[in-house]
Amino acid sequence: MSILWLLMALVMLSFVLLSIVRRRRGAVGLVPPGHPDAADPADYGFVPQEELDVRMPGPDQDLLDVLELVQRTQDYRAAAQLLAGTEAEGEVRWQRVQAFAGAAALELQQRPGGVHETPGGQWLRVWRAEQPKDAGGAAVHAEFLVQQAWRTSTPGTDDFRIIMEEARQACGQAALLAPGDPVPYLVELSIARGLAYPQPEFEKLWLSVLDRAPHHMGAHLAALHYWCEKWHGSRAQAYAFAEAAAARAPEGSLLAALPLFAVFEHLPEVNLVASFYQSEVVTKAMHGALHAVHSARPDDPMLAHVRHLLLFFLVRAERWAEAMDQLIHVDGHVGALPWTLSADPAAGFAVFRALAVAGYEANGGSPATLPG
Repeated sequence: MSILWLLMALVMLSFVLLSIVRRRRGAVGLVPPGHPDAADPADYGFVPQEELDVRMPGPDQDLLDVLELVQRTQDYRAAAQLLAGTEAEGEVRWQRVQAFAGAAALELQQRPGGVHETPGGQWLRVWRAEQPKDAGGAAVHAEFLVQQAWRTSTPGTDDFRIIMEEARQACGQAALLAPGDPVPYLVELSIARGLAYPQPEFEKLWLSVLDRAPHHMGAHLAALHYWCEKWHGSRAQAYAFAEAAAARAPEGSLLAALPLFAVFEHLPEVNLVASFYQSEVVTKAMHGALHAVHSARPDDPMLAHVRHLLLFFLVRAERWAEAMDQLIHVDGHVGALPWTLSADPAAGFAVFRALAVAGYEANGGSPATLPG
């Protein structure tokens, strides 16, 4: 088995290092850089790999502007104002809370502080101290603690439990400050996974989420993790949860794509079946996600998340034209699954983008035939 893993690692390493693809008799393969058969994503106006934004799945210029201001000035007030003006029940608030918390956690990781140095993320501590009753700041602080637990310690250890218990208390405080806001309960979904809530306790928490935001895609993705085989459920429970959510989703909801996320969470570590990505289970989940994408609002903040995962599956299934259709909508931003699971999200995305371009051209496509 160790030899198999070594071979797989060598194959993937060469795949990433080359990341250039060719067209020959309809086949897609690897060629050295500069080869005349190499397909070039730049021909389609795609963003160079070094310029891909790894922070978010799609654009949110207001958030980026505020993040830049907060980190440059270390003044939290612009973040507090942005969250105060963001709809509580919507997906955008949850994404912005995660972004602010992640920025503070990354600052602290880069500057842990010392005798003569102020630790990074100080603006969040000042925010909590100066505005203890601000619901946005309380939610960001709770999510910050959750991210710290996952970043700095191992599930099951005392350090992990201590931080997660502190985060649980912070969620309770945030919920009291804004009773109708689902975000504190969404933060607790990750705590429930980390602390291994018993299923009845998790289901009670989930009902609290549904009471406040019954069709919240981000909430369903967070809950899906709990039901996965690698955490506290099983493949059957995760599939059942995802399919039930998709079945009750209103028209235009991206919840119809949830089964594809369930399939992704249960992909085999080593796939030796060539037709796996054309199988009935995968194809059905992809069709559900494609329907969700086509019927969703163009400004749905979760749309990019679904498109990124679809790109991964469509390339694996060799459905090149459909993969290119996703690319033209998401290129430029790579802060989403599956790329964020890699140490270099931009490189992982670039490999799949190159394959999509090569497959598209191998079947007669060109920049001129790609819909705008």
